[in-house]
Amino acid sequence: MAERSFVKEVKKLRLGAGETFYGEGILAVTKGLLQSGVAYVGGYQGSPISHLMDVLADGEQILAELGVHFEANGSEASAAAMLSASINYPLRGAVTWKSTVGTNVASDALANLASAGVMGGAVIVIGEDYGDGASIMQERTHAFAMKSQMWLVNPRPNLPKMVDMLEKSFQLSEASNTPLFFQLRIRACHLHGQFEAKDNLRPSFTLEQALRHPNRQPDKIILPPYTFIHEKQKLEQRWPAAIKFIIDNALNEVFDGPEKDIGIIVEGGLYNVVIRGLQMLGLAGSMGETRVPVYVMNVTYPLVDSELVDFARTKKAVLMVEEGQPNFTEQALNKIFNDAALTCRISGKDVLPAFGEYSGQVTKDGIKAFLEKYRPDLITTDATAGALASLKPTAEALTAAMAAAVPPRPPGLCTGCPERPFFAAMKMLKKDYGEIHISADIGCNSFGTLPPFQIGNTIMGYGLGAASSSAFSSVPGQRAIAIMGDGGFWHNGLTTGIVSAVYNNSDNVFIIIDNGYTAATGGQYIPSSVRSLKQDKQPARIQEAVQGVGVKWVRTMRSYNIAAVKAMVHDAMTSEYFGPKVIVIEGECMLNRERREKPLRMQNIKSGKRQTVARFYVESESCTGDHACIRLSGCPSLTIRPNPDLLREDPVAYVDNSCVGCGVCGENAHAAVLCPSFSRAELVFNPGSWDRVKQYIRTAVIGFLQRRADRKRARVSL
Repeated sequence: MAERSFVKEVKKLRLGAGETFYGEGILAVTKGLLQSGVAYVGGYQGSPISHLMDVLADGEQILAELGVHFEANGSEASAAAMLSASINYPLRGAVTWKSTVGTNVASDALANLASAGVMGGAVIVIGEDYGDGASIMQERTHAFAMKSQMWLVNPRPNLPKMVDMLEKSFQLSEASNTPLFFQLRIRACHLHGQFEAKDNLRPSFTLEQALRHPNRQPDKIILPPYTFIHEKQKLEQRWPAAIKFIIDNALNEVFDGPEKDIGIIVEGGLYNVVIRGLQMLGLAGSMGETRVPVYVMNVTYPLVDSELVDFARTKKAVLMVEEGQPNFTEQALNKIFNDAALTCRISGKDVLPAFGEYSGQVTKDGIKAFLEKYRPDLITTDATAGALASLKPTAEALTAAMAAAVPPRPPGLCTGCPERPFFAAMKMLKKDYGEIHISADIGCNSFGTLPPFQIGNTIMGYGLGAASSSAFSSVPGQRAIAIMGDGGFWHNGLTTGIVSAVYNNSDNVFIIIDNGYTAATGGQYIPSSVRSLKQDKQPARIQEAVQGVGVKWVRTMRSYNIAAVKAMVHDAMTSEYFGPKVIVIEGECMLNRERREKPLRMQNIKSGKRQTVARFYVESESCTGDHACIRLSGCPSLTIRPNPDLLREDPVAYVDNSCVGCGVCGENAHAAVLCPSFSRAELVFNPGSWDRVKQYIRTAVIGFLQRRADRKRARVSL
């Protein structure tokens, strides 16, 4: 189960030499892995790289035919540790995860891996989640690469170049005995294109061979005195070997142009926005030919000093396009140019924003500012400046009108999400119990910190909700609540939070929301899912896991029973029992449930089988227009529409057609004693004879009662 199935697309992974691959960047990267002869692959899902894990899962049969081991790792740390197979054996391995948050989790294993060095190529395909649309703190992988002396490959977003650079990455790793990051931004992940395929390769050295002939190398152990030797090897052997390989194989690129006195140096992943900016300024063509020379760093770290000096030697100024901060590369350029006694000036953050994502418009404005300083004569056109200036008043007026007419809707839980009723119950609890310190967590449950719920004081990391409340675990008469999802629980929450709470006899309340999947990353299976990745029924139960580590007070409740959930949490907060109290809130992820059930419903309806669908609606005559139901629920399907009563001005609540019939709106209204406006109906498709008889009886009875009521009103009016 996942957000998207690649069962059809993975057939392209079988393409051989001379055939043309058409498709998406993620699928192309997977094909590149198979063409590189990997022996094992793994990772942990997370945007923008989740689909890579989905592709690997859907293509597991192809991987098995090639003798490639695939594993959906329990965390990024376990994925990084799996790369240790390449330390003693010429095994090529690749793992994947989400940018800095995943790297932070894996940092201990990565540092040790980088220290020991590798014999087989070891590549981390990392989804760099940086920019305005990111779901994490704003940091860069670059810093970790520098800290641990791991190379950072940042390919130009172009399918042939990406696949070629991935194949070269394994060779670079082996030539320099160093693991490396292969960095992809979201645009590269979902870029479509084509390239000429090669045959898939079976591993030249297999896992079976490694186990039949174990190889122990004492100098690879991360203990003194070898750790000092490793540091020495990094600078005296591995770095020079990497530089030589980068130069010999021309991994970095130069796109030359006639304007020789200026130039642009750009990280590979930002090449497309730079060339687009030049196109808008009339300095580049539609096929990428440029008047301003561009040096593309497909290997962002380490820098190749000789190439940079050669590029800048005849130039009076270069623009360094480096997204984010600190400006590592710009600082390094100053040192490199100074050592080479170059007079070339360096621009970067002086004309480009010091932080934030470099979109096409932002990059164009930076290039234009650079040209105004050093070559103003080249600014003869700006394809967007006039249009934007003329549109600005209209755009501002439209934005203001929309802000006044459309209520803000922050990111939130999906329609029918089982976490929505839980957070509604928590909001009701705060009304009765008072304010509570709540440690929140990463995942779908993190949306509970936003309106309309606004539940949660802190978010520290995936699965760290329980640990975040530890400082408040022994205040007499007061308790904190920690919340985490089932994905975070299995990722590390059991060990970092629950085990620690048992060991330290915490008196806090720990709530684990079990929706059956790692839903926030696309709905992948986890140990407590109904089925495993291999479609086996082998679920592990969260309740048994927490009891196994010593929790005595454990309760389970269905999330949609709002009143009962509220009562149970209140009981936990006021219980005389001293020690960790765990509540498991169960309810299957509605997106995954609908992905499974909706096609079956449609098939039944189409084939003529009887099918019922629950729908909820609001009686507009009894709706007061207070909209407390919306403030308590926030469900996307619960909205407003004009009041049909001409004498009333307030719009009434309305359930639109996106409703999935979960019943939360009605449960909220009942539990919070709001109003009796909500009703439930069952739509019957392809009704049987008994359905028709019941409908006839209902219609007759209701019609009789309505006519009698009308006669009474008539007599009263007379």
